[in-house]
Amino acid sequence: MKQFFKEIFPVTQTSITDIEEKIEFVDLNKGTVFIEKDKINKKEYLLFSGICKSFLFNADGDEVTLSFYSGNAVLTPHTIRTQHNKSLLYFKTLTPCRLGLIDAENFIALMYTHEDIKNFANQILKNELMTKLEKEIGLLSLSAADRLKNFRVKHTNFENLIPHTDIASYLGITSISISRLRKALIHK
Repeated sequence: MKQFFKEIFPVTQTSITDIEEKIEFVDLNKGTVFIEKDKINKKEYLLFSGICKSFLFNADGDEVTLSFYSGNAVLTPHTIRTQHNKSLLYFKTLTPCRLGLIDAENFIALMYTHEDIKNFANQILKNELMTKLEKEIGLLSLSAADRLKNFRVKHTNFENLIPHTDIASYLGITSISISRLRKALIHK
C-alpha cells in the first residue's frame, strides 16, 4: 500500500494504516461494468492492478472511451464523478483488476484529520484535470497519427492488452482508421 501512495503522493504510515482500516478489496474479471451511469455510487476507487476505462454511450449506442486507468491509479474522484451521489459515467474493466473501495464520506473524514491525505486528494484532482486537458488539446490540435503516437508513449503496451475499438474511441477515430494508422506507423 505504501508503494501505491508513494507513486502518486506520499502519505505517512499512520495515514496508510487509517486508510487500510476503511478499504475493501475486490477482484474483478475482465469486462465487468463496476460503476453505472445514473446509479447511486458513494465510493472512492483505488486501482492496484489491471486496466479499466471510463466511458459513455453515444447516440448510436456505441461505447465512447473517456479515460484509461492502469495499476496504481485513483479513478476519477467521487466529487467530480457523481452528482447527488449518482454516477455521471460508466467504468469497466478491460483486464482483470484489483480495486480498493473506500466510502467517499469516510475518505473525506480522513482528509479533515490527515493533512497528507488531503494533499494526496488534491494531487489526484490536479492529475485528473491535467489528463482531461491534455486529451482535449490533443483532440483539437493533433492529427490522428500524432494522437496515436502520444497514446503509445503514455500507455505503453496497451495496444497488446485491450481492444483496439476502445483505443479508437478514446482517440476520436474509427476502428478502421486505427487499423490503417497502425499499419502506416509500422512502415515508417
